Amino acid sequence: TYRGIEAGKVLFLAFPKLHTGVCRYPLGMSGGQIQDEDISASSQWSESTAARYGRLNFEEGDGAWCPEITVEPDSLKEFLQIDLRSLHFITLVGTQGRHAGGIGNEFAQMYKIKYSRDGSRWISWRNRQGKQVIEGNRNAYAIVLKDLEPPIIARFVRFMPVTDHSMNVCMRVELYGCEWLDGLVSYNAAAGEQMSLPAYSAYLNDSVYDGAVSHSMTEGLGQLTDGVCGLDDFTQSHDTHNVWPGYDYVGWTNESFSNVEIMFEFDRIRNFTTMKVHCNNMYSRHVKVFRQVVCYFRSEADWEATPLSFSPVEDVENPSARFVTVNLANHMASAIKCQFYFADAWMLFSEITFQSDTAMYNTTLAPPKSGLTPDTQPKDDPTHKVDDSNTRILIGCLVAIIFILVVIIVIILWRQVWQKMLEKASRRMLDDELTASLSIQSETFAYTHNQSSTTSEQESNSTYERIFPLGPDYQEPSRIICKLPEFAQSSEEPVQDGAPHYAEADIVNLQGVTGGNTYAIPALTMDLLSGKDVAVEEFPRKLLTFKEKLGEGQFGEVHLCEADGMQEFMNKEFLFDIPEDLPVLVAVKMLRSDANKNARNDFLKEIKIMSRLKDPNIIRLLAVCIYSDPLCMITEYMENGDLNQFLSRHEPEGQLALLSNAPTVSFNNLCYMAAQIASGMKYLSSLNFVHRDLATRNCLVGKNYTIKIADFGMSRNLYSGDYYRIQGRAVLPIRWMSWESILLGKFTTASDVWAFGVTLWEILNFCKEQPYSQLTDEQVIENTGEFFRDQKRQIYLPQPVLCPDSLYKIMLSCWRRNTKERPSFQEIHRALLEIQP
Repeated sequence: TYRGIEAGKVLFLAFPKLHTGVCRYPLGMSGGQIQDEDISASSQWSESTAARYGRLNFEEGDGAWCPEITVEPDSLKEFLQIDLRSLHFITLVGTQGRHAGGIGNEFAQMYKIKYSRDGSRWISWRNRQGKQVIEGNRNAYAIVLKDLEPPIIARFVRFMPVTDHSMNVCMRVELYGCEWLDGLVSYNAAAGEQMSLPAYSAYLNDSVYDGAVSHSMTEGLGQLTDGVCGLDDFTQSHDTHNVWPGYDYVGWTNESFSNVEIMFEFDRIRNFTTMKVHCNNMYSRHVKVFRQVVCYFRSEADWEATPLSFSPVEDVENPSARFVTVNLANHMASAIKCQFYFADAWMLFSEITFQSDTAMYNTTLAPPKSGLTPDTQPKDDPTHKVDDSNTRILIGCLVAIIFILVVIIVIILWRQVWQKMLEKASRRMLDDELTASLSIQSETFAYTHNQSSTTSEQESNSTYERIFPLGPDYQEPSRIICKLPEFAQSSEEPVQDGAPHYAEADIVNLQGVTGGNTYAIPALTMDLLSGKDVAVEEFPRKLLTFKEKLGEGQFGEVHLCEADGMQEFMNKEFLFDIPEDLPVLVAVKMLRSDANKNARNDFLKEIKIMSRLKDPNIIRLLAVCIYSDPLCMITEYMENGDLNQFLSRHEPEGQLALLSNAPTVSFNNLCYMAAQIASGMKYLSSLNFVHRDLATRNCLVGKNYTIKIADFGMSRNLYSGDYYRIQGRAVLPIRWMSWESILLGKFTTASDVWAFGVTLWEILNFCKEQPYSQLTDEQVIENTGEFFRDQKRQIYLPQPVLCPDSLYKIMLSCWRRNTKERPSFQEIHRALLEIQP
């Protein structure tokens, strides 16, 4: 097994045509771009569960596609089929069951995928280890996303539910990827060979080829088009699963072939500009870039007689793998046959891509009917005159189109500039109104931190744009406020806040690998902490083994890993109950190698801050990898995962749990976990830290119901529905946010207290329901206006069934309108300890 994070940085390699990490756009099931007529199924239980209702996150009809009959084990007769109308590169799939507002409870626990490029030949998808079955859903409402490794190139895709026993299933699905611009539908070549090395053998076969394979490969696509470029050392691999040396390359030896011929078939006649071939050049192993390539072109039935020849410059000084660009000189073809000649004993390719345009059919492209070339054709030939006339018409049309496009672009840019000017003016007017009417108490902050200035007082009236980057289509808080006349015009009743507004003064907002400013840290506190040396050690990357991706964001990813020998790197403050010879489960935050300078600086600042957080209920920073890219921080991870998923798998103690034989959690343990969260937040508030995203999804569970507060929730696709989306990005956890956070952009310890009340409500409901599940996101925002007006029309979260009055009173106190009247975390922690027997 080849493991480690050293290879992690190549995950962000920019490919000339395609990058699997970027090619992850939803293709239109949930967005509606895929039309109903392009969605079909083998059968349907009723008209209201037809194929067109199998769209992710949609609740139309009866809430999903459901086949007519119960799905039997090993039966692949039922399927949901999507026609994408053109070839697409598909890297990710998402599935969901039938929830239907709590009425439905059907979902597919497992499924398989078949795909086709032409609608006639269907191919079963297999992962890189040959496994076909994909793990699906565990409940009817959660979305489960699965990376396709390898990705597929297809126009038609079928989802086929699989069960281990007879059961009713329903599915909602989405495909993620991008359009396949190469137009390549297959390549034919000799099968890859085995290279004998001193200690082992490297298998250079195309292991994911989806065509026929014997002595040659025909009518398929595989590793040469999977978007993964091999490493400089071909015996190593990006893949962290159990793969063999040479996995990422397809290779041949000159002992078997004088040259290697590869034929490429395309979807239509195209105008080819270049071909890029990613080659290995590890000459110490007798592997070199090809010496020469000769390419033949076929546009109709016959191959052109005159081939194109290209010879790259030989390089015996740099052993790095590289792309070799072959100029195809705008040849028109629907098929290309290339013969690659050896420069040494072996040739190894990992990717081949083409740059082309779809052919335009007109008379200027038609070859002369006589045997004459354009240079020798007579001047008075009628064909020449027609071609010249059509050329002038074509040029004129192109000039007119370009002129129209320029005019349209100028108009669009002018409108955007004008709109931004109006928005800035309206924001300025709004800030002036808020300054005059709200009288926000920045003096409290000045008292807390022994600093006060006119500048900080003016900056305290910031709207959301200073905290979250908003898109033009988002209904900003300034626009929400305009809908609340009592709020915008009230000058008689200023808002009285008792907690320091850390989000109002000089705040250090760390971008973080997930793209979310989880901890809002006062600048003074940041200066005190970041001035110290980092009290963590550098950890060897080779001792980290990837287990799964926990989440990803704008600037990086979070991975669940096993760390070998972590006990040797820890000080005595850490007490692991794991023997030294066993790996420790850790979470690794990895910064993207292409992250900007600000993100890198923020990442290092976050390391300094995290190294100072020392509390039994806060996730601890264990070690770092900062001597080389990608930058990593290694934190604790708890074996039972996050609290939301942990509780959703359990039931309260009682007769119902006994009948269902489900695992249970006692009321006392619920209170114990809640008290630990309050204790951790008490510690953070003592440092003037504001978490801003406190929820069960951001609490991890260890042995004996131990709880540690973390910050991974925003990066996980599993919880994308918990965040209010701005132009498709998960940003604001509005169902956990206080009214002043939503309307004013204020994030304080008091707003964290509000979020704790919602978190406590989740715990007492065993995370079976999202807060305010009966309200849309817009209605949740409107409800914050009712909290401001305080006319007894605001909607509170209801008292959970298992919740005694004493606990519900704590929740209600957390949701008081006036922040001064909300309890501190110290008071909450004391109250929870008193409730426990």
